Amino acid sequence: MIGISKLYCGAVEPSDVLRYGRESGKLPSHLLQFSKDKRPVVVWNVTRRCNLKCVHCYSSSQNIRYDDELTTEEGKRLLSDLASFGSPVILFSGGEPTMREDLPELAQFAVDRGMRAVISTNGTLLTNKAVDIFKRIGLSYVGVSLDGMKEIHDRFRGVPGAFDKTLTGIRTCQEAGIKVGIRFTLNRKNILDIPSIFDLLEQENIPRACFYHLVYSGRGSRLIDEDLSHEETRKTVDLIMNRTRDLFDRGKPKEILTVDNHADGPYVFLRMQKENPERAAEIMALLLMNEGNNSGTGIGCVSWNGDVHPDQFWRNISFGNVRVRPFSEIWTDTSHDLMRQLKDKKKFVTGRCATCGWLDICGGNFRARAQAVTGDIWAPDPACYLTEREIEKGG
Repeated sequence: MIGISKLYCGAVEPSDVLRYGRESGKLPSHLLQFSKDKRPVVVWNVTRRCNLKCVHCYSSSQNIRYDDELTTEEGKRLLSDLASFGSPVILFSGGEPTMREDLPELAQFAVDRGMRAVISTNGTLLTNKAVDIFKRIGLSYVGVSLDGMKEIHDRFRGVPGAFDKTLTGIRTCQEAGIKVGIRFTLNRKNILDIPSIFDLLEQENIPRACFYHLVYSGRGSRLIDEDLSHEETRKTVDLIMNRTRDLFDRGKPKEILTVDNHADGPYVFLRMQKENPERAAEIMALLLMNEGNNSGTGIGCVSWNGDVHPDQFWRNISFGNVRVRPFSEIWTDTSHDLMRQLKDKKKFVTGRCATCGWLDICGGNFRARAQAVTGDIWAPDPACYLTEREIEKGG
């Protein structure tokens, strides 16, 4: 992820990271992306079941019961292993994680073992009762998917009334004092709503928003033709930067990030190089600490059935199953060719990625997207929007 507010608006300085020694166990959550040990943040899809019908769902979820999900005890063994391994964050996802009855028990178990527990939810089931439970547990953060204003969001989510229920869920978290943020997946059908999303952040005093570039996985594979063109992406990232700067300039700062396209890092740097070369040098230092795409290193995924994936979108590849071996063993076993390659992926990317001057801070961008389009894991990511001149220039 690329912190627009951290980098472009100066919310983070290199010294903020260095004072903690860049150790993930010591870093505050908003600085974890700059850790040097890259202990994995783990996304656990605790259930595949979901009450909505999102057109871009990477897990192709339905509102039915699935019989292959990890049990409560299997989940606790996973969480114990992750805590011992040093994973700093467990992100409970789905499907819709709040549909799993033992979610509070699992979240409490993780928190009791020193992990930061967060959930990624559609927000429609965040009732007063549920939020009160999460508050008592000490949940660190609730990320709520909101893919546009009412008309667009309901169409995207496949269920009328979803927007109103989601907004109510956000407000309920706010009232309980739980940090909450918006997750917005960019595509051609909703980018015109981005200004309204920024207005909503301000009106509702929502402190954080993550803008996700589209990944072609699950039902999202059908949306390739609705992904932004390179020029549309550049204009959209500029818009996000401009609106973030406006909030900071008016004394109403928000934490704004873009996710799943590490070309955003060089793009932010190049713009700042024109505006403020001194700050650009600091951005470069932070981008080098970030290291770009961390699939298979700083981010990992455990599926509902226990399969271990390089990230939550790359579901056609499994390194093993936590019912058979602990996650920590699977994650450090480089006898699997792809796991070994992901630990040092810069040696294996091809095409323009291999000669790109930004490789050290991009990490080759999103391999799952490259594979989805070309069939080749190591081919250039088709969503990279940097020009040939820009990638030759590098840092």
